[in-house]
Amino acid sequence: MAIVHPDMGAVMPILIALVVAQAAPVAAGRKPPLAAPTPASCRYDKAAMLALDERAFDQTMSGGWRALASAGCDLAAADAIQAWRAAHGGEPRTAGLLNWHEGQLRANAGQTAPAIALFEAARKAPAEDAAFGWNLYVDGSIAFLRRDLAGLDAARARLAALPRPPGYAPVGVDGKPRAFAWPMNLNILDGLVACWNRGYKQAYACAKPAVRTLPTAP
Repeated sequence: MAIVHPDMGAVMPILIALVVAQAAPVAAGRKPPLAAPTPASCRYDKAAMLALDERAFDQTMSGGWRALASAGCDLAAADAIQAWRAAHGGEPRTAGLLNWHEGQLRANAGQTAPAIALFEAARKAPAEDAAFGWNLYVDGSIAFLRRDLAGLDAARARLAALPRPPGYAPVGVDGKPRAFAWPMNLNILDGLVACWNRGYKQAYACAKPAVRTLPTAP
């Protein structure tokens, strides 16, 4: 997953998923097994995490939820986003991106149904998205999770046909110009198609890089 919006290109591959065990039916008269404890490496200072502003929580690699994800703690990172959203609400302009990131983390960990719901919540208003195709990227990602290859192919084809908006000149969070392969996020859908038989996390990692920093003008 890249830090640049959307997912605006975003969105730097999130590392190593936790395995979620499915509880077996409990025999009569037996108590269900206790949930596995959170690994020590996935524990964090929740109060300090919730005290972060949105930029520090969502857009820095060394802090916020990304530090947990980089340590392989996808579920802990997803829960941190859920808790942060509950505490702050988030800016309306960026709330969808937090939904998206939480959805990606849950998809990484195999929580498909919650991931799909979060992806749906990350959609943009049609008027806001008309030129950029974010919702087509959402369509393709949901189709992958639903194992709908035809739907993924259709979303990918519609995104590929989207013309680049005139005068579009994106910059990164550092203010430097970025050269995106257009359409944005097409490389990710291509990766999902190419690695169709893998899990979401592995298939997402199949995407080719789509952004580079442009040289500074003399």
